[in-house]
Amino acid sequence: MKNISISYPGFAAITFLIEIMIALFIHDNFIRPYMGDVLVVILIYCFLKSFFDVPVLPAALLVLGFSFFVEFLQYVNIVEKLRLGNSKFARIVIGTSFSWMDMLAYWGGFMLVLIVEKHLLKKALFAASGIR
Repeated sequence: MKNISISYPGFAAITFLIEIMIALFIHDNFIRPYMGDVLVVILIYCFLKSFFDVPVLPAALLVLGFSFFVEFLQYVNIVEKLRLGNSKFARIVIGTSFSWMDMLAYWGGFMLVLIVEKHLLKKALFAASGIR
């Protein structure tokens, strides 16, 4: 019997490449601003799980909290307060504008992580038990 193996580093790398492609080539009003935020939660989650054996829910909640914190930093205009306004890297990584829709997108990424993990975990348990 073969258990299902989740390659978090692989998923993180693929998600990172998708994020780069979105940033470079998509300039719309939905995929770039919202799907990018959904995917960033998945990216950070996979990156975290690549290095730490943390249970799914605590890891996903940690990433969601981190995402909300970064959005809060945007709300308080941290990039300008730290005088990083001329740094394109800081403006991209931290962001410069708070949005409730971003918070909703992060929540969507969080929920997607939980749904996929639950589905994959259920498949792995069925595979290990021989149930089809």
